[in-house]
Formats: sequence, structure tokens, C-alpha cells
Amino acid sequence: MKLRTAIVTFFGSGLSPVAPGTAGSLATAAVLYGIALLDPPFWAWQATLLGGLATASVLMVALGPWAVAHFGREDPQPVVLDEVAGVCLTALLLPLRGPHGLLTVVAAFAAFRLFDVTKPPPARQLERLPAGWGILCDDLAAAVYANLVCQIVLRWVG
Repeated sequence: MKLRTAIVTFFGSGLSPVAPGTAGSLATAAVLYGIALLDPPFWAWQATLLGGLATASVLMVALGPWAVAHFGREDPQPVVLDEVAGVCLTALLLPLRGPHGLLTVVAAFAAFRLFDVTKPPPARQLERLPAGWGILCDDLAAAVYANLVCQIVLRWVG
């Protein structure tokens, strides 16, 4: 697998024949849970999420035009860097709940997928932005909704 393909598919997770966006989101959640198992202090957890969000976003915008040309679609299903950014944004500033943050990671994954699939306004409209921007921004809008729901639910549960 070539480097650009590995990056935009989050190391192949987006190449899943079934629900590649869910596969990319799940791979991201698994990585985040692995990091949460290390029991990082809150500031380190936030730095990790911000780093993941920033890295995935920059790479998505930079590699978006190539991905559109390579896969031959405006928002190619195998491209899941937008899901990586979305899950990281969803988890940002959430309280770590459950054993080693498992509840937080599961809630962020589930809420992000719900809002990414349903695409409430303005998410669907943001898809019209060019290349990498359109691929990315609709997921970031979905992540904002997901984060707000998780903030309420996880603080209520906790």
C-alpha cells in the first residue's frame, strides 16, 4: 500500500468493504482507547486529541485533491481521515468516564457516527466545499453536534 493511500484510509481501515466510515471511526476509537489505557493526565489526553484533530485535518485538506482524483469521487468512501478528525473533535474536552475512559470513547464513537450519517445542517451543506475541505468540514460539523450531546450525557451520567 502506498503511503498516501495508507494515510487517507487510516492505515487501510477505510478499505473495509462494509461501512468504511464506521470502520475508520472504530479504528480511531480503538487507538484512542489504547491511549486512554495508559491513564494520561487530562492535559495530555486533550493534547493527544488536539494533535489527532490537527494532523488529520491538515492531511485531509492537503491530500483531498489527490484522493478525489485517485478514487474518482468527490467524497471517496475509503478516505477516512475526516472520521479520524471527527472522532477526535467529538472526544475533545469530554470527561473520561468508565474503566480507563471506555464509556467516553464508546459514547464519542457512537454519537459521532449518528451525526455523521444523519448530517444535520450545516453538515450536508459543507460537503459542497472543494476537495479536502468538503470531505473534512461536514464531519467536523457532525462532531460539534456529537460533542455537545456527549458533554451533556457524560456529565449527567458521571
